[in-house]
Amino acid sequence: MRLSIPAASPTLLSRRQWLGLPVLVLPVAAKAGYNFWTGEYTLSHQELQAQVEKKFPLKLRYSELFEVRLTEPVLSLDATTNRASLATQVQIRNPIVQPRQVQGHLALSSGLRFDVASNAIRLDQPTAERVQLEGLNSQGAQQLQTVGAVVAQELLRDYALYTFKPEELRRFGKTFEPGAITVMADGIKVSPR
Repeated sequence: MRLSIPAASPTLLSRRQWLGLPVLVLPVAAKAGYNFWTGEYTLSHQELQAQVEKKFPLKLRYSELFEVRLTEPVLSLDATTNRASLATQVQIRNPIVQPRQVQGHLALSSGLRFDVASNAIRLDQPTAERVQLEGLNSQGAQQLQTVGAVVAQELLRDYALYTFKPEELRRFGKTFEPGAITVMADGIKVSPR
């Protein structure tokens, strides 16, 4: 036995019929988005954290004596101060201070700025807030903590938290020119210039 189903004829819904249809809302993962109504870009904390993790570990030699390695970054956003914080694991190797290798934690905070040349949101003047190194005597502790703070600030100066793709800055035939950056608890908002 064969069933035949008649083809549905296309019909146009009137405005009244459209308004009467139920709205289906699907949960969507938070990600970077342009708000057509406000002209702002919003980047979620989750997306920023993922971008930061892609660029780690970071390594730098300091004064040809110390090698500093930063790993396991954790980004925090503070809406009350409009600053971002970055906490990392730190490892310092050196040939002169005992022990030759120390590990610990480092945290710094920073303002944010938009860099036109690279289309990136960058850390702006990061400052070390906390350096905790394990297994040091008091003589070497201060020296290595200072080295850790200086190197971390150097490594993360102008660090790009997020780089816009060219197509993200072109919307509806216009170029989005980032201006003020506002830090929120769950992301950052980039207003147009």
